[in-house]
Amino acid sequence: MFHLDEYIGLPETHPASFRRYLNERLVTRVHPGTVHLIQGDAPDPQAECQRLHRLLVGREVDVSFVGIGENGHLAFNDPPADLKVEDPYIIVELDESCRRQQLGEGWFASLDAVPRRAISMSIKQIMMSRAIVCTVPERRKAQAVHDCFTGEVTPLHPASILRQHEHAHVFLDADAASLLNHKEDDRCCGDFGSMIYGR
Repeated sequence: MFHLDEYIGLPETHPASFRRYLNERLVTRVHPGTVHLIQGDAPDPQAECQRLHRLLVGREVDVSFVGIGENGHLAFNDPPADLKVEDPYIIVELDESCRRQQLGEGWFASLDAVPRRAISMSIKQIMMSRAIVCTVPERRKAQAVHDCFTGEVTPLHPASILRQHEHAHVFLDADAASLLNHKEDDRCCGDFGSMIYGR
């Protein structure tokens, strides 16, 4: 199992650490086998990216589990995202809307406390997965869902790239789907796997 993204400089003990979240809610319960987590507090983030690259190179990812940010980001690839970078893991700058989302979710006491950089799996690497499962809950994601699945595929709406993957499956609750016109927007799916609306 390969980790999708992690804040740079954040120890695993911090409540917002994604590796802490994964360990507590998945790894210790499911025991998925070998797990490669991003060490966000590694002294050299670029060396950490290279370490992960060496572990991932030559392997095929069966399925990626992803979400969509309030700004349409995929992993921590904020807009305008680099859709073509070849490196499997990259260092990214987090834009203010992304950082405000993290603050709004209650993980940090102030915007200044939210890290400004992260290590993220690149979009191209995510798209190399045999299948992608994307789940998007809540009304605060509705605009991003609309922008990503009804307009053009563009770096300004990074998760729109999922429409180019034939085995991407998007699961939306009713709130996240609230800005979609279901009859008209069914056309947005193109050749990708499916879009399923919750109630």
